[in-house]
Amino acid sequence: MTPRPLPYNGNYASPDDYISHLLHFVNTTDLFQILCGGTHILDFFTSSPGLFHTVVPQEWHPFLLECDIMRLLDIFIRDDLDHLDLEGLPELPDTLFQYIKSIRDLSLGRDYTEPSHELPVLPRIVKVGMKPKKIHEVSHFADYVHRLSQNIASASPSNQITHFVDFGSGQNYLGRALASEPYNQRVVAVEGRENNVTAARGLDMSSGLAVKQKVKRNKKLWTKILEAGGPNPHDNPDVFKQVAGAEGFDFRPRDQLHTECTVQHGKGHVQYVSGRLDSGDLSEVISTVQGSSDDEKLKLMAISIHSCGNLSHYAIRSLILNQDIRAIAIVGCCYNLMTEKLGPPTYKHAYLRPTLQALNGRVGRESSRFDPQGFPMSHRFSTYDDDGIRLNVTARMMACQAPRNWGLLDSEAFFSRHFFRAVLQKIFLDRGVVQLIHHVPEDADGEQLRTPGPFDFSTQPITVGGLRKNCYSSLRAYVRGTIEKLTTSSEYRQYADVMNEKMADITDDEIDRYEAEYLPRKKELCVVWSLMAYSAMVVESLIVVDRWMYLREQDEVGDAWVETVFDYGTSPRNLVVVGVKKGADVAPWGYD
Repeated sequence: MTPRPLPYNGNYASPDDYISHLLHFVNTTDLFQILCGGTHILDFFTSSPGLFHTVVPQEWHPFLLECDIMRLLDIFIRDDLDHLDLEGLPELPDTLFQYIKSIRDLSLGRDYTEPSHELPVLPRIVKVGMKPKKIHEVSHFADYVHRLSQNIASASPSNQITHFVDFGSGQNYLGRALASEPYNQRVVAVEGRENNVTAARGLDMSSGLAVKQKVKRNKKLWTKILEAGGPNPHDNPDVFKQVAGAEGFDFRPRDQLHTECTVQHGKGHVQYVSGRLDSGDLSEVISTVQGSSDDEKLKLMAISIHSCGNLSHYAIRSLILNQDIRAIAIVGCCYNLMTEKLGPPTYKHAYLRPTLQALNGRVGRESSRFDPQGFPMSHRFSTYDDDGIRLNVTARMMACQAPRNWGLLDSEAFFSRHFFRAVLQKIFLDRGVVQLIHHVPEDADGEQLRTPGPFDFSTQPITVGGLRKNCYSSLRAYVRGTIEKLTTSSEYRQYADVMNEKMADITDDEIDRYEAEYLPRKKELCVVWSLMAYSAMVVESLIVVDRWMYLREQDEVGDAWVETVFDYGTSPRNLVVVGVKKGADVAPWGYD
């Protein structure tokens, strides 16, 4: 079988053939655009006859409403479509069958095959602080990038990777594993949050990778300093000048002492670089990298497990913008945090109306920034059909779902939460807490470009966030818990006045009437949410393929491919984007 640089499922003649079908589908299929960007759960009950009846084709209704949700997910994701057992169900409409098949064919494959060799076991001391999911990710990815670097060296001995640069290293679990036995790699951990770096240094100490900075102490002088300056002498540095002889000693608290990793031949070490990145230009970072000798030529590989939003873009672009970066291996996540390069939706993208922009300042700002660092990265995606491929924040948030992992109990829990929130939004609308927002594009003279449709209306968003566990036991508890939070929490003080004015007098009987009216329609919400999450598998594929396409468009890149590196059931964001520069070429995808 010919290896594929993209793990697509459908029977396409080539990666270009797959991408052509992918782009055509997302750009021309109204239902996909509605489910992935044109529909938001807040507005499920705020219009008549409701989103289920507006969004879902009428001929699909009997099948979808009769089919159990977990059975429906099996049909969407797991069952053999050529041998479906639909006994006891209404006839499956051919248009629904074709839609299900299209989503399957256009979604990148997510199955993961364990390496044929046995993975090195992470040292016990290195696993401190890791949950099973993190242990799975770190153990598999450390082995993956280590083998990738070995293959690069085998293909081009002069391109032996000298350091791994970890984008968004967090508490440096991956870097600590790579720097420890059996890998003994040199790692540059780039992290923007100082508290993460502090915690990572502490874990380095525990694992034996680092030692505390050695300083000269003097207990007698410290006693005199306490007598002169009280129990907190560091609050008044002048105290140390008043004690004779104190200048020759170091009295900093232990938590202010540095940890040190010494560079030794054949041994791994970690170097930390604090600061937030705003592009793929790593010149300042690279200038600080410590080699084993002054004349060592740096050859770096940029790596990351679950770098959020645009950080994945920076890591991928680093291969192009920095001569010393020889390869990248990036697993992204948090697609909702990406910015948008092409700006707000145009007439061609009617369903991507700014559902949440009216009150959500961040969302509005991000879509109007025309951020060159945002999505899409590739020229092909940016110019497709003369207007480019666009994804609003709703579509990108849905791409973070993992419908293949949904079980009965957790599905019931989040379906109930979505139902409560959708009904609450209807209550908010009826009581004047929020208003209807109209989204109709206008020309330069202020004339509407089309007649308003059902997807040109939304409601103002009110962020609720998480509530206490008992608030999800019933609609009453949810409404009461939300009102309490929005009227008493300092974080939500902007809502306090309207809550007190519009919601303070709501009675349990009124809440119960809403529940009685909408509970029979909860299944509609479950179906639409499942369709949204299932369809968004293509959104994630679109994002990943765009990143691969960007690499393929660059003259400097010799090889680029995408493959799975984690078990989806454990870590659903399991697609790695790999790029290798020319001159450091390695036979890609399936090099085990």
